[in-house]
Amino acid sequence: MLSRRDVLGSSLALLAGGLAPGEAGAQEANLYGAALTGQGITTAFGRFLSGIRYEDLSPAALREARRAVLDWVGCALAGSTHPTVDVLLATFDDLGSVPTATVIGRPGRKLSLLDAAVANGQMGHILDFDDTHLGGVILHTSTATLPALFALGERRRSSGREVTVALAAAFEAGIRAGQAATSHHLGGWHLTGTLGTIAAAAGSARLIGLNETQTTYALGIACTQAAGMQQNRGSDCKSLHAGKSAYHGVLASTLASRGFNSSPEILEGSLGFTKVYSATQQNGAITAGLGRDWLIATNGYKPYACGVVLHPLIDAMIGVSRKASQPAGNVARIDVMVHPDVIRITGVDTPNSGLMSKFSANHAAAVAYIDQAAGVAQFTNERSADPAVQSLRRLITIKPDTSFRLDQSAAIVRTTSGASFEVQIDHATGTVSNPMSDQALTDKFMGNATPVLGVERARRVVAMTASLDRLNDIGELVRTLA
Repeated sequence: MLSRRDVLGSSLALLAGGLAPGEAGAQEANLYGAALTGQGITTAFGRFLSGIRYEDLSPAALREARRAVLDWVGCALAGSTHPTVDVLLATFDDLGSVPTATVIGRPGRKLSLLDAAVANGQMGHILDFDDTHLGGVILHTSTATLPALFALGERRRSSGREVTVALAAAFEAGIRAGQAATSHHLGGWHLTGTLGTIAAAAGSARLIGLNETQTTYALGIACTQAAGMQQNRGSDCKSLHAGKSAYHGVLASTLASRGFNSSPEILEGSLGFTKVYSATQQNGAITAGLGRDWLIATNGYKPYACGVVLHPLIDAMIGVSRKASQPAGNVARIDVMVHPDVIRITGVDTPNSGLMSKFSANHAAAVAYIDQAAGVAQFTNERSADPAVQSLRRLITIKPDTSFRLDQSAAIVRTTSGASFEVQIDHATGTVSNPMSDQALTDKFMGNATPVLGVERARRVVAMTASLDRLNDIGELVRTLA
């Protein structure tokens, strides 16, 4: 008589590769359930994350932590007035939320730790203006993590140094998990919802001082909640993914602190994260070179309020617009060359909303040419429906070029008089190879924050983030943002 184990093992084998029942028995040890593999990757990673100290971080990592905090709080302030946030907050009112943690950009407003993490995370990502790491992943680490750290840190009166260490831990966890799940993005997952959940859990675990076992538990609790689909690009759900990542980070770390457990092999296991969420794996990336280089040091920042893969072509279109000095009415044709992934990720030719236009290569190219800018104002419902923008969009052809890197682009404008103008971009603005300066980031922050906070309070936030290592209570910064 077949046992339950026999039936399950055979069924899994059949699902995995269409094996006959007889062949399935030979595969059972590898396919049955979540049997431990003995690799010890997740536990080793949990040990590393729980042991990171402020003194371990490089000067470059410390600098980028300060820059990441400044940039993200500016994005959250700019997003705090978006109608999507109004819907979310009204929903929390209906459901009931214990007023504990500060809501950014909403004076006097507080929500529960979990709900505040969702709200602040959605604010930080709603405009697609927040930082992005391109080190083998496309991950908005800060907006998935800082809302969790702010909620927990405000309650615990965590120091700026403690938040810095936690943020560095989050970058290590989210990015390394993504580097191990090598085809995760190709499977349609939105990495800020999935890898962001892992990042937020690691950061939260470090902030509240979990030991290595508890940190391993937190990673497992987080992974089992990780979600977010690319199909929801251009909708309210995309930025909700960021908020839910922060939510999961708070929940996972808090549960783990009370002994709530999970698999010790959640990352590398036979039914673990990299196996379930990716068709291919490189699990060695999770622990390779730990503590040697800090991934937060290679973070990227957005000069433009749209999908990061559009930034090279925006640079090219702004450049060619200035070079040509021709109004859109004189344009006969525009050809834009990009990495093929740009078309895969942003192939929306006729966006019907501002949120959707953030993932339209044609729209981004058109507004960049006409306005010589690509800020928040260029990706609104009104701009998406503008007849002049729509007319120019139809004259733009986006062409894949397999020789291009993801941060590279070129644009050729041909006018009705027969003139031709070309610009090539080797590295998009805001990437590691062409970074935004401290002054540029400060200017971006002031532009985002001043309409909400006013000039004086915005400048105070700049000063507080610049001296993050001397801030005794992160709650001082959080409450200044309300």
